[in-house]
Amino acid sequence: MRTIDVLILCGGMGTRLRSTIGETQKVMARVGARPFLDIILEHIEHQGLRRVVLCAGYRADAVEEYYRSKEGRGGQSRPAPTLTIEFSNETEPLGTGGAIKVAEPLVKSQRFFVLNGDSFCPVDFKKFLDFHLFNKALASLVLSQAKERQDFGTVEIDNQQKVVAFKEKIKSDAAALLNAGVYCFEKDIFQYIPKQKKFSLEHDVFPNLVDKKFYGFVVNESFMDIGTPERYKNADSIFREGK
Repeated sequence: MRTIDVLILCGGMGTRLRSTIGETQKVMARVGARPFLDIILEHIEHQGLRRVVLCAGYRADAVEEYYRSKEGRGGQSRPAPTLTIEFSNETEPLGTGGAIKVAEPLVKSQRFFVLNGDSFCPVDFKKFLDFHLFNKALASLVLSQAKERQDFGTVEIDNQQKVVAFKEKIKSDAAALLNAGVYCFEKDIFQYIPKQKKFSLEHDVFPNLVDKKFYGFVVNESFMDIGTPERYKNADSIFREGK
């Protein structure tokens, strides 16, 4: 686990959150009195991971300044002190796929994790990696079972847990498997990344992997995101109350 790189996508502008967090970078929005990204970093550190690449875009300077300093804001110690953190900064919005492509030169491990920086799911990364290796997968993604109607990406898998359909942000009243925004890729994934600068993993890469070795790792854990004011306030309440 110590040799596996982790890319965290931090480039989103958080347009829908402007009324709530102002000009703050979305992953730096305070949740439970600390940046949301701190929570993600501490979780992956506890899982034994040690090297992180932050793929930042909007207000990348603020993200880099915070995590390069020895102390966090407010005099708090920097989170996850045993992590090595590197930075891959976009000069223009590139989407989730473009951000990974730009960070390719920084990826040292044969396989690597990718996480959305604005969502959190308490994944057991060792089990996820074992699942990925057992299936000799090119790509694997974490799937969370929806408990209610949600506006998230939904995924269909067969009885071997191979992905057979990927539908991004399709509303449904039926129970569904949701894309939790946590992925494991082999380095060969870069062969399937399009040449254009700006593109999406969900729309431009995943549909082309359906007939490849693409698997879904189902977890019983729910996940949260801070993409809207309502979801952000819910996450803040949960962490403030120590849940």
